[in-house]
Amino acid sequence: MGGSKFGSFKSENKGDSAAVGAVVAQRRDPYEVLGVGRNATEQEIKSAFRRMALKYHPDKNADDPVASEKFQEATFSYNILSDPDKRRQYDTSGFEAIEADSHELELDLSSLNTVNTMFAALFSKLGVPIKTTVSATVLEEALNGSIEISQLHLGKSQCRKVEKQSAHFYSVDITDEEARLGLVCRVRSTAKSKFKLLYFEPEENGGLSLALQEDSAKTGKVTSAGMFFLGFPVYRFEQNHSAAAAKDPDSAFFKRLDGFQPCEVNELKAGTHYFAVYGDNFFKSATYTLEVVCAKPFSDEKEKLRNVEAKILAKRSELSKFESEYREVLAKFTEMTSRYAQEMQTIDELLNERNAIHASYTNSPSLQRSSSGGKGKTSPKGSKTGVDQAVKKGKKSNGRSMEASVSDEEGPKKEKKPKERLRRKKWFNVHLKVDKRRPC
Repeated sequence: MGGSKFGSFKSENKGDSAAVGAVVAQRRDPYEVLGVGRNATEQEIKSAFRRMALKYHPDKNADDPVASEKFQEATFSYNILSDPDKRRQYDTSGFEAIEADSHELELDLSSLNTVNTMFAALFSKLGVPIKTTVSATVLEEALNGSIEISQLHLGKSQCRKVEKQSAHFYSVDITDEEARLGLVCRVRSTAKSKFKLLYFEPEENGGLSLALQEDSAKTGKVTSAGMFFLGFPVYRFEQNHSAAAAKDPDSAFFKRLDGFQPCEVNELKAGTHYFAVYGDNFFKSATYTLEVVCAKPFSDEKEKLRNVEAKILAKRSELSKFESEYREVLAKFTEMTSRYAQEMQTIDELLNERNAIHASYTNSPSLQRSSSGGKGKTSPKGSKTGVDQAVKKGKKSNGRSMEASVSDEEGPKKEKKPKERLRRKKWFNVHLKVDKRRPC
């Protein structure tokens, strides 16, 4: 019956840490609220809660706000201590450790009016996990012995319809042999009705107190629930559908088997035993078929169940060891992934910087202006070179002009005749001069 916190014990503003701290400071120790010790068994916690729930239930104290507050406080405390995981978290770190698991609801539908019941049904249809409790009126009537009990024979089934938030009670007589072989109580509904299968133990005053509860679960086209009294520890499995589990799937995986808890009652003694089917629909009655059978024909199933549950327990122990290894490797992987992202970002930045520098040579507007202007304008260094060249040209031109002036001054005195090119005479055209005055 593990549930979670009631809304009246939560801060309205989740972001206001001061308000949350004030609410946490006002909460009383769940052990103190229920009046049990820290080493109390699950059965002792259940009994203490039932006493307080019957005493302070709103149905019996409609105009008493103090009783209503005490009922909510007892329910809140029981929701923590009845859940092994939450109880362990509270024992370790207090209320803050279980603050994240406050999104589930646990309601007594009999205490809701029509409008609130409609909202609860709507949320349930939308997938919001809403846990329901057995009506305090039903528990009180059973404890006072003011209920009608039908006789149920072993191996005989009963098909009936129970009204919402009401219960049908049955008694079964078993022998020593049947107790030794074990019993199985099973309920199914082809109409897919929601119901609870309850087992009650007799009290000294002749009344009955709730000892076991199994909620119906949808399996294929029917809903069903069962209790097994096989002479060895049998476990129930409650899955966690909280919002915190959805936010942290890793933690949800490693805590998945935490809901695998042993049933309080494993075997029945010879005598009379009491079962009940509680209608858990929001608006309509629940149709069901109930049967209590001897476990003798299921000897193979008994051994298979014992073996597989032993394997589940071993796997739960392995998960705790594997979680520490997984967390260590995950931390290393996260570190490497972060470094990978940083290195990738650094490389991208360096390449982008390089590309920007390359682009500045060709795409920069200022560079285009300087290159185009270089044709008409010279740079300071270029202008200096041009001056030097102009000076040299000026010197050459001055030299030519000076020579021209000198030649103009000497021109009248001496004319410079062009040199005639002497014609070379070949050897065979040599002219021999002969002196005619000398005789030969």
